[in-house]
Amino acid sequence: MAYSYLLSLSICFLVLHGCFAQIEQVTRRTRLPHQHRFQTECRLDNLNAQEPSERIESEAGFTEYWDQNDDQFQCAGVALVRHTIQRRGLLLPSYSNAPRVYYVAQGKGIQGAVLPGCPNTYQSPLQFGNRRTQQRIEDSHQKLRPIREGDILAVPEGVAQWIYNDGENQLVLIGFYDTLNEENQLDQNPRDFYLAGNPQEQSEQRNQGQSRRGKQDNNGNNVFGGFDRRFLVDSLNIKEDLADKIQSRREDQRGNIVDVQDDLQLIAPGREDDEEREDKRDEEREDRRRQGRRENGIEETFCTQRLKHNTDDPQLADFYNPRAGRVTTLNSYVFPILERLQLTVVRGFLYKNALVGPYYNLNSNSVIYGLRGNARIQVVDDNGDNVYDGELRKGQALVVPQNYVVLKRAENEGFEWVSIKTNDNAITNQLAGRLSVIQALPVDVLQNAFNIDENDAFQLKENRNEAGVFSPSESQSQRRRD
Repeated sequence: MAYSYLLSLSICFLVLHGCFAQIEQVTRRTRLPHQHRFQTECRLDNLNAQEPSERIESEAGFTEYWDQNDDQFQCAGVALVRHTIQRRGLLLPSYSNAPRVYYVAQGKGIQGAVLPGCPNTYQSPLQFGNRRTQQRIEDSHQKLRPIREGDILAVPEGVAQWIYNDGENQLVLIGFYDTLNEENQLDQNPRDFYLAGNPQEQSEQRNQGQSRRGKQDNNGNNVFGGFDRRFLVDSLNIKEDLADKIQSRREDQRGNIVDVQDDLQLIAPGREDDEEREDKRDEEREDRRRQGRRENGIEETFCTQRLKHNTDDPQLADFYNPRAGRVTTLNSYVFPILERLQLTVVRGFLYKNALVGPYYNLNSNSVIYGLRGNARIQVVDDNGDNVYDGELRKGQALVVPQNYVVLKRAENEGFEWVSIKTNDNAITNQLAGRLSVIQALPVDVLQNAFNIDENDAFQLKENRNEAGVFSPSESQSQRRRD
């Protein structure tokens, strides 16, 4: 009898354990987006437009770093880097502990991203030897992506990426590292793990965090450099002299962007074909979504996910005003890979004297990077204090903490920007214009809240009927003329 009782009790515990395990698995799969980021304190009463604090020269370009230890970037959990790649320059393959998003600010090139465990689906011809002994073979590799100005490149954590400039002009990329993302299991320091070269790693600021762990001398700065040569010979099945070369001893001073003597022997789809194919896939996905049909289980796999999206097409704008400009937002609904990265990208164009805002981000911090022109920007905190009132110019970055209210006005040259928000479905709440909080409030509430008469309350609510992007008001235009 006692044995039967114990057996029944054991079975109950096993069933309960299985149920709790299933509940835990479901909870992990359905956790809210904001739970994907670590929490950090943002006590900022003074914001500043930030410029790169360090520049590292390489053989075929240079890399600039913003101060990752600045309180503003620590608050946002984002680190910034800018690569300038000369013609026929190759940014060496590397991966990072944090998800990355790159914006192509200038030029064109080719990007390769090596997704772990995925098949090599591309083949490029290679020729070896001289005219007498020339051999031709097929080199298989993963997908190549033609990139151009306006492209957003999404690079998940741990995915190795390289970029080659095959254009005639400089290729400039702005990189944003999401260092507070849950997938980053190390610390808040962005770390680039190079697979080749001797990039002299790289930034003194990045090494500050590493020096606390007692960084040791090694033979090279790529990941192969620290291994015993005999281990590499055995694991890669190569000769010792080749192992010495890939370890990139100290005499290799080319940096992280190297010059390619002859054009790379690569075959990639034509840019037009590549873009047309991706646009068609987006249209098919949207059709299925409208019809309530599920994805086919193949298109959305890790190996076939889309890692590139262009933001410069005016037809993609979420807000468009022919007298003011346009704003395009990429979130995980538009660009599904961003769900994994937990980021939203916003691309904006403002004409002379046009405005955006006031608005605030409900569920994300934001980093605004100036691409062209300049704008006057004001930011207000929860105490109603103005924590930033200044100009943001090309090449500068400004951190805006969650819920801080922002107002942008383009100056005489207009203003273009790209911003990264730390949520894959970042939501903006407008405080002026159509669809704003002000227009959603009853006139009586406005009248009593601001202690104004009914006529003033009605004007406050109805005088601005544009949405998102505002043309200059008549009073502003008059002041400018005066």
